[in-house]
Amino acid sequence: MAELAQVLRHVFPSEDPHALVDASTGDDAAVYLLEENRALVVTTDFFTPIVDDPYQYGQIAAANALSDIYAMGARPLFALNLLAFPRRLLEEGSLEQIVRGGADKAREAGIAILGGHSIDDAEPKYGLVAIGEVDPREMTTNAAARPGQRLVLTKAIGTGIIATAIKAGTVGEEVVEAATRSMAALNRGAAEAMREVGIRAATDVTGFGLLGHLRQMLRASGVAATVEVATVPLLPGALELAGRARFPGGTLRNLVDLREDVSFPEDLPETRRALLADAQTSGGLLMAVPEEVLPELLDRLVGRSPVAAVIGQVEEGPPGRIRVV
Repeated sequence: MAELAQVLRHVFPSEDPHALVDASTGDDAAVYLLEENRALVVTTDFFTPIVDDPYQYGQIAAANALSDIYAMGARPLFALNLLAFPRRLLEEGSLEQIVRGGADKAREAGIAILGGHSIDDAEPKYGLVAIGEVDPREMTTNAAARPGQRLVLTKAIGTGIIATAIKAGTVGEEVVEAATRSMAALNRGAAEAMREVGIRAATDVTGFGLLGHLRQMLRASGVAATVEVATVPLLPGALELAGRARFPGGTLRNLVDLREDVSFPEDLPETRRALLADAQTSGGLLMAVPEEVLPELLDRLVGRSPVAAVIGQVEEGPPGRIRVV
């Protein structure tokens, strides 16, 4: 994250009064005001294959890109494909499966993929440009967390460590299926529940890991937080794989980057620390929820998100500081 910050410091805040959200807050998407009650939400995401099955890869990549729309409290409108693929492999049929997986996931979200762009590349990459719409009064951002609010997470973590094991061929089928099912699940239901109870602070958990994305929210909001490690849900097999020390490079970089802002209990094993920083793909929503609407939110999340875990609390304190207990 520190390396990325060095690059993004050259992206100055927009002076356009219609730009409601730009890169300065580290939010999940850009938001541009069209008229008083309508704003356009735009994001893009793509990555290399994370599972062996090309159709599942397409589904996961599409769900991951659409997650940024949901994290802003918005509704997706349509998407465009972003595709890099080696021309020499076009006749094998994998490309058709990737694109079909993405199209089916977009259809599940209630939108169409209207076009896109492709290039010849030695390493496959796939994702979407996703376009959504939101009423600015209902928008959720990184910068709206307040002391006393509870932190709610809607998917279990551990996809980074599991994906590394998949590439090494050292993980069982049941673990792969559970992780794939989680990554391919849309955050649509969680976002709907979030809007229904009026949540205003949220993000999704992806490459910076749970603690990294929480830190972004806390910095933008000018607050701190406590995370209760025992309440953080883990995907099946994640803890065991972490015990084998097969951490992806992104996870290890995240852990190093968090050193100045996160305090861990001295007796907390390195495996647990790494999981909290594990670089996720298509993770869940992380919401800051006022205490008075927490019970209603948890009720509305039943059957609409893979999990609904209360994992900590927003507090007064140095912006971005996290205490793990």
